[in-house]
Amino acid sequence: MVLVDSHEKLQVVDRPSQEILETLDLDQVQLVYNSRHFKSLATGGNVSQALALVGEKACYQSVSSYAGQIVYLGTKSAHIMTLRNWRERVDCLLKQERFVEALSLAWSFHEGTAKAVLGLFGDPVKRKGVVADKMVEILFQFAERSLKKCPEQGKIQVLEQHFQEVVPVLVDYCLLLQRIDLLFNQLYGRLVENVVAKGVFLESLESYIIAERLGHLTTPIMRDLLAHYHGNGMMDSLENCIVHLDVTSLDIQQVVQVCWENQLYDAMIYVFNSGMNDYITPMEKLFAVIGPPLREGRTLTGKAEDFDSQISYCCLAGRAYPLGDIPEDLVAQVKNQVFEFLIRLHSADSSEEEEVFPFIRTLLHFDTREFLNVLALTFEDFKNDKQALEYQQRIVDILLKIMVDNPDFTPSQVGGLFTFLARQLAKPDNTLFVNRKLFDQVLEFLCSPDDESRHTERQQVSEKHTHTHCNGVEFAPEKLICEFLYEKKHLYDRIIDCYLRDPLRKEEIFSYIHNLLSMPGYTSEEKKTVWDKTLQHIQELVALDPNKSADLVSFHFLEEVRPIISQLQVSSLIKVLQGYHSGTVLTLEPELHELQVGLLCRFAPQQLQSFLQSSQQYRLEEAIQITKQYHHSEATAYLLERKGDAHGAFTVLLKVVQMNTHTDTGTEEGELMLRRVEDSLTEIVSLCHRTSQNLNQKQREVLWFPLLEAMMAPQKLLKGPSAKHKSEALKELTMKVLNSMSGFIPLPAIIQRILQDPVYGKGKLAEIQGLILGMLETFNYEQTLLETTTSLLNHDLHWSLAHLRAAVTRGLHPRQDHCNICLQQYKRRQDSAEEIIIFSCGHLYHCQCLQQKDCGRGFSSERLQAWSCYKCSSNQGGRGSATEQGRGRSTSLAQVRSFVCGVCMFSPCLRGFPPGTPVSSHRPKTCRLGELEKLNCP
Repeated sequence: MVLVDSHEKLQVVDRPSQEILETLDLDQVQLVYNSRHFKSLATGGNVSQALALVGEKACYQSVSSYAGQIVYLGTKSAHIMTLRNWRERVDCLLKQERFVEALSLAWSFHEGTAKAVLGLFGDPVKRKGVVADKMVEILFQFAERSLKKCPEQGKIQVLEQHFQEVVPVLVDYCLLLQRIDLLFNQLYGRLVENVVAKGVFLESLESYIIAERLGHLTTPIMRDLLAHYHGNGMMDSLENCIVHLDVTSLDIQQVVQVCWENQLYDAMIYVFNSGMNDYITPMEKLFAVIGPPLREGRTLTGKAEDFDSQISYCCLAGRAYPLGDIPEDLVAQVKNQVFEFLIRLHSADSSEEEEVFPFIRTLLHFDTREFLNVLALTFEDFKNDKQALEYQQRIVDILLKIMVDNPDFTPSQVGGLFTFLARQLAKPDNTLFVNRKLFDQVLEFLCSPDDESRHTERQQVSEKHTHTHCNGVEFAPEKLICEFLYEKKHLYDRIIDCYLRDPLRKEEIFSYIHNLLSMPGYTSEEKKTVWDKTLQHIQELVALDPNKSADLVSFHFLEEVRPIISQLQVSSLIKVLQGYHSGTVLTLEPELHELQVGLLCRFAPQQLQSFLQSSQQYRLEEAIQITKQYHHSEATAYLLERKGDAHGAFTVLLKVVQMNTHTDTGTEEGELMLRRVEDSLTEIVSLCHRTSQNLNQKQREVLWFPLLEAMMAPQKLLKGPSAKHKSEALKELTMKVLNSMSGFIPLPAIIQRILQDPVYGKGKLAEIQGLILGMLETFNYEQTLLETTTSLLNHDLHWSLAHLRAAVTRGLHPRQDHCNICLQQYKRRQDSAEEIIIFSCGHLYHCQCLQQKDCGRGFSSERLQAWSCYKCSSNQGGRGSATEQGRGRSTSLAQVRSFVCGVCMFSPCLRGFPPGTPVSSHRPKTCRLGELEKLNCP
């Protein structure tokens, strides 16, 4: 659909999706408007303004369509518009050499996703065939143009960038069209003429090969690919390509030679496995590479360090390496071949110095744990295979023969073997056999408390093994001590010792004790033994977690709180009391809280203040005496203020300030003293702020002036150059006090007190200039703040009054032209003396009708009356006291043919009447300024 809007914009719209596909400006057409139909020539051109306005935009007979074309009549010429068919649209882009856009458009035609398509067949097969031929033609043109117009000068990077914009497009669309022959024969044959284009083409194939969009290469392409990647050192990319390609497209001899020379082990294994079904030769070659360095104790270099994963998944797990699976008919055969290879007594090229079972030794030295894990995964599949079970027993015997009592293997490696062996023996369907002596060694390792390696794994294996074999083998309890055995014998109290000795499970002891003491299913004797054992180890439990210990005691040992506390050491006592107070389950006696206060005063004074604030169960008098005993003045002041003795708290803190300010110390200790003075001063100023809110002026002076005196008095004793720094610091702190008290004490009283002080009063003005200027600066700041606040309030007040004035002076429009009481139209009444009243709700009444309905209230003046809307008052349920507020709103917005003040715009501006009172028509329309002053007009 083609539309022209009122701005002369031609828009092509796709009807199904209602999407605008193209927009064209028709200003140059100068479209002709108007026609004789809108001129009314028969009546002499007398047309209405509306018809004339429509005629200005009418374009009848200026736009016409015919045979798929649209004709537009302009003032100087006629213009024909037509939609291009699909081929013309593609050719239009080709003329502009926009090949990528042309290919994208053509592919949308091929897939049937393009919009406004003309000229294509309805049959999808025919449509795709026609479009595919056109795309092939475009690909050839694109390739020719890229070769002819490539940059002739500049760096090689410029040429590479040029072809990187072309070649991937050619490859992508050839693969989409499934035209591999076109890509490798014709296009590649054309691009190979340029060395840079050839390299870019070969490198671009990697991403398609890895994504498995391209799995087969022709022999010339593969030969060139190997040469290019090898020549440019792109061996990782070459290996990634080889393992994703079809083996039949490879020159196996050439590929194997390149892989072996460049250590491409993944590719070599893939070629041998997939191309020749040979799973042993790659392992022989790899063992020959990694065996000698491991035997000599040297570190592996190159890609051979990845051998563990290669041998694991390529061989023992029955998986094809590096991708895919081994064919199902070959899985059993491959596993047997691999096991036969691993258990060989000697290698093919063995020497006299070679030890027995070299391949298993190599794997164990390379990564013992990983090799044993692969064996464990392989053994999972051995169930009914008799041959496989024989291999399993054979490999286990070899492992034990090689590793046990062999100094070449570390205790950790031997421990890994024992853990692996215990897992195999613990299986329900286990068929392995080991002698009793070796079995005892395994258990000894699993239960050894000195070895912390793989602790959790050994513990899990021992528990699993015990569950499986406990009934068949007699164990000595002193050798195998575990939770399972104690639980089976109902020795639950001994399990607590197991938890305490296990560093990884200590935290679980609290939940274990709580569950056993609270859950049913245990006898009273069993719970009593656990209860006693817990009391024996309460010191260790508190040291482990005070909070959990407090919760445990609060649930199960509430009657034993005092005995428990009496046997704890001081550090443990503080911890457990903190645990009690932080929980909400237990409420202790005040004596214990006060005991905590005393302990904190002695051993942890930094925690005292936070404890006093968080705990509310101690007695104030006792706590005050304790803090006084240990001379913790800040805590004493806090308790006195909490008691209500603010003056006593102030006196305590003031003594601290006086004591610190009069201390004479050295330089370093002086800095520490000044910091203590500043901290104490901050606390006492905060106290004064909180207290001054509830005091009168005289009481405030009694509170603040002693603090000011305490800061100024030490300055009298400071003399000489050495005291200059301390004097300056004290003056700065004095200024802080002055700024704080200026909010509560008048400024003249402060200045008078300062001038009376000997430190400032007897000196020159320059000595007190800093204090005076600081106070004045504070005063100026507060004055500016007050002025700004007043300005903001005045602005808000003005804004509110302006909106109120606009609401009051707005004209009212009646809903009907008749009175809502007598239902007579007010326009037809000839009585000029009759007044009409209209309310903001739109209801209109005669004044006389309202008076008859008793809808008016008289003021002190006999000539003024406040009105309320009759209908609204009736809807609100009468005019009683409950509707007073609603009636007042209707009254304030009523207008009785009245006028407002012409100067102040308020109605009325008469003293003695409330705001919003209507002014009758007998009042003057305006008022003079003199009258306003007499009447105090708002």
